[in-house]
Amino acid sequence: MTNSPRSTYLLTGGSGFIGSHLADALLARGDFVVVLDNLSTGRLSNLRPHPRLRFVQGSVLDELMVDELVHQCDVVVHLAAAVGVKLIVEQPLHSFTTNIRGSEIVIEAAHRYRRKILVTSTSEIYGKNSSGPLPEDSDRVLGSPCVVRWAYSTAKAVDEILANAYHSERGLPAIIVRLFNTVGPRQSPAYGMVIPRLVRQAITGVPLTVYGDGTQTRCFAHVRDVVDALLRLLDDERAVGQTFNIGSGDEVSILELAKLVTELTGSTSGIDLVPYAEAYGTGFEDMTRRVPDTTRLRELTGWVPRRTLDDILVETIADARAELVNPRR
Repeated sequence: MTNSPRSTYLLTGGSGFIGSHLADALLARGDFVVVLDNLSTGRLSNLRPHPRLRFVQGSVLDELMVDELVHQCDVVVHLAAAVGVKLIVEQPLHSFTTNIRGSEIVIEAAHRYRRKILVTSTSEIYGKNSSGPLPEDSDRVLGSPCVVRWAYSTAKAVDEILANAYHSERGLPAIIVRLFNTVGPRQSPAYGMVIPRLVRQAITGVPLTVYGDGTQTRCFAHVRDVVDALLRLLDDERAVGQTFNIGSGDEVSILELAKLVTELTGSTSGIDLVPYAEAYGTGFEDMTRRVPDTTRLRELTGWVPRRTLDDILVETIADARAELVNPRR
């Protein structure tokens, strides 16, 4: 059973990187989209004007506005959150309270009106667990609460607990997804996102900064592959009550990634290794590997990522060059 044609979707944080691509895909298949975004990290220019798209500038912390919009929609996709390691480290209190209280308000409203909700969580849930590939029931390995880095992981864990509790105790039709590194056009380099930052550095001729020794590995999935996974889960009633990893299984070290970016851009920039303490302050902790096990998603929906890292980088480089000529607002 799938959602009826031409449903109305509320996307919190919908003018952000992932949200705007999801809006495009929903509109392309005939649905209506309402975007709620305070534009703190999203950009209005990410949204293409469309007769079935409505943009509302506001915050998920505004309970009355959230209540009204959820009431008007059929399905809620909760994407709004403080994002990026840099932002989390620089504004821990704001990030923590926004992520927890905002989710509480949105989930409560979805329950009030019996709306299906998809809550976006993160690979940060797994903390320092570098055993990978990580299935959804893997242990969380976190550092001390005194280390700011783990505030984001903790906040998103609370979001998941809320969604699961509302599902099990009150019947809320909730789906949780844990997004691993998602990349592609429209992703801002401003919040510590590694590929946009390296690409901008390469094409502007400045040294590419790699934190730590560069041996840490990550997996990168194209945003359109991720959106494809989101749509498959939203359309499948069997996904309700479950948690799914979404990401690519292809690992690359950050140092190798930087070398690949310089090669594909033709840049003559060097690579600077920057200690974590210098980039993020004393006591910052990172994980050596972060690889998703997406078996659960694949077995339920048949989803596999279709775009390679080279595909991702070529498109991101072209998008960054175009934006340097015509910056988006």
